[in-house]
Amino acid sequence: MHELTNEKCIFSFSKHNDPVLNVNDGEEVKIETLDCFSCQIKTNDDKLETMDWDKVNPATGPIYINGAKENDVLEVIIKKIDIENKGVIATGKDLGVLGDKMNDLYSKVVEINDGKVIFNEKLSFPVKPMIGVIGVAPKEGEINCGTPGPHGGNMDTTLIGEGSKLYLPVFVDGALFALGDLHAVMGDGEIGVSGVEVSGTVTVEFRVLKNLKLNNPLVKTNEVTATIASNESISKAIETAVKDMAELFQKNTDLSIEEISTLFSISGNVQISQVVDPLKTARFSMPNWVLETYGIEF
Repeated sequence: MHELTNEKCIFSFSKHNDPVLNVNDGEEVKIETLDCFSCQIKTNDDKLETMDWDKVNPATGPIYINGAKENDVLEVIIKKIDIENKGVIATGKDLGVLGDKMNDLYSKVVEINDGKVIFNEKLSFPVKPMIGVIGVAPKEGEINCGTPGPHGGNMDTTLIGEGSKLYLPVFVDGALFALGDLHAVMGDGEIGVSGVEVSGTVTVEFRVLKNLKLNNPLVKTNEVTATIASNESISKAIETAVKDMAELFQKNTDLSIEEISTLFSISGNVQISQVVDPLKTARFSMPNWVLETYGIEF
């Protein structure tokens, strides 16, 4: 297994980033990450006001996957996520949905013990680790790690956790994959602008798929398959995610668009991933057993 330390990180996805590791199709990599603040908030005496905001949302990488070409799909199998025993929660003035009700920035270091986040003396809750930033280089330009898009990026999607498979469209040779921004736990929407931000390690396996075409990322868990889309408008993101799923059914079944629409209404779920990044992210999930009934498998 390859290993990559958190010293090798980027703050934007670009085809001009030099790869720090080359791997082959089917190989595993253990990737060490910084938290979204580059571990600048270590105690409650460390304040967001004095932080270097140019070091927000580092992603470890990029990794060059041999054989990955434009129009391929990169399958990322998330085998294991290990997190540190402390995390940071943060919000404040002009941040998140409630930012207009606050006057200052706020952060707090929380302990993580025995699989639980200690929110305060009265409340703790189970960890459910997930990856906030995960993606590949776009075909053109440079996209900061805080922004989601067809390349992936800061999708903040709670389904992207241990045991899931993420499918990313490839835009450049080698894909130039990177990830970071782990959360010990996060609610859908991330309405306060942070989950429980943690550093840690993620073990992934890469597979290059030549017979699959995607416009945007797709994630599969043990229970559901979800198309993911981002847009300035959450309603547009929802529309794109649903239409991406509809395209999968149109290509792989003999169902009419009317049958697909009614099937989606009966068994599908529109879900919000995040509403606080430069582009908002939504997903449309369908039960795996429905897809498998029609032979749609990943």
